[in-house]
Amino acid sequence: MLTVAHMPPLMFGGLVLFLLIGFPVAFSLAAVGLFFGFLSVGMGFFSEAYLGNLPLRIFGILSNDLLLAIPFFTLMGAILERSGLAEDLLEGTGQLFGGVPGGLAYAVIIVGAILGAITGTVAASVIAMGMISLPIMIRYGYDMRIATGVIAASGTITQVIPPSLVLIVLADQLGRSVGDMYAGAIGPSILQVLLFLAFIAAVSIISPQRVPPLPKEARAQRGWVLVRRVLWGMVPSIVLIFVVLGTIFMGLATPTEAGAMGAVGAVILAALNRRLSWPLVNQAMQNTMRITSMVIFILIGSTVFSLVFQGVDGSRWIEHLLSHVPGGQVGFLIFVNIFVFFLAFFLDFFEIAFIIIPLLVPVADKLGIDLVWFGVLLCVNMQTSFMHPPFGFALFYLRGIAPKEVLSRDIYLGALPWVGLQLVLVAIVIFWPASVTYWIDKRSNVDPAAIRIDLPKTDSEDSDTSTVNFK
Repeated sequence: MLTVAHMPPLMFGGLVLFLLIGFPVAFSLAAVGLFFGFLSVGMGFFSEAYLGNLPLRIFGILSNDLLLAIPFFTLMGAILERSGLAEDLLEGTGQLFGGVPGGLAYAVIIVGAILGAITGTVAASVIAMGMISLPIMIRYGYDMRIATGVIAASGTITQVIPPSLVLIVLADQLGRSVGDMYAGAIGPSILQVLLFLAFIAAVSIISPQRVPPLPKEARAQRGWVLVRRVLWGMVPSIVLIFVVLGTIFMGLATPTEAGAMGAVGAVILAALNRRLSWPLVNQAMQNTMRITSMVIFILIGSTVFSLVFQGVDGSRWIEHLLSHVPGGQVGFLIFVNIFVFFLAFFLDFFEIAFIIIPLLVPVADKLGIDLVWFGVLLCVNMQTSFMHPPFGFALFYLRGIAPKEVLSRDIYLGALPWVGLQLVLVAIVIFWPASVTYWIDKRSNVDPAAIRIDLPKTDSEDSDTSTVNFK
């Protein structure tokens, strides 16, 4: 006899089946949710009135101002991808570091971090740097696996560095502010860049022939001319980063407002680089429309699924499964991160954020885990989804623009050390929470138990004052 206790695992299994078949995720979520919703109503697990909450939830999604930040940041990244900014940054930084072993790789990592902070999209970073730096690395004798790996990995830094779209989505799913998520991601972003730079430094010491310096004839620019070229590429970027992120951190603008300013700033940068044209704007707008539509449809589908899942006590089922994991908080975090790591072989970060995160949040909250730290930790983990052979999107992007002499095997094998470095960062964040929490603004924290309100005397009272104490 089918009971309400059987419904959560059946729903989860049905969703996995749809995904394995290859049905679109948004429609898979909605189809499974509606099927089990009508089945639950027919079997009396909940009433028809419960499904009446669905239109209200969908309206809440479509009227959520926070989600407007997604198209703004996407438009900003799409415009900057074609504005020539990456070319200026890579050429100048490559000349600056080109004289040392691994210099081009250092330049790719640094520029990848800067582009991540102003575009927020992996595709823009990987494609731009792959088209510019990969032929140069091949020409001057870089090991093929090192070259492809560093380009793909530096592009995935975008997922952690604010204004990452993943952090916006996670903030919405966790019920936390985007500003806190951005502040919490600063530490892991810096650590990720340092880990990547340290790896290249180690390779340059152990096997310098794999990352040779540029020959003298390739380093034509010297002195202040080179410095001015690097500054010309970096100063506009730093200004845009301040406009987008600084206004959020200082409380001067919401993420949506900052995203709008960032989009305007991207248009200005494109104009300064003499790349602003109607075809560029048209392509950027089409790319923004596709990504935003995908996100909204997945979010609506996940809302249908989660409403029915909650109605059949799915949250209790998940809580029962995960709250008994040995090791308390650490055991839970290790299990969840291993689970998300393997899911990332098959699902992208949007799908994981909308399907899995809502199931994990209640358990994490009950265990006393700081949800901002938890969200940043999962964000660090989910960046591996772009580097997993053979399904990582960063590898697909790189394969699409790489020269014919670059083998797919080299791209996949070259990604493995960088996935390992990303997992090292996951372990650091787990065992060193201050890497996230140190950067979060604590000024707004108020202890409700310490609030004391003195009310003035009223005519009907005998006492001089009446006190409301929340202790």
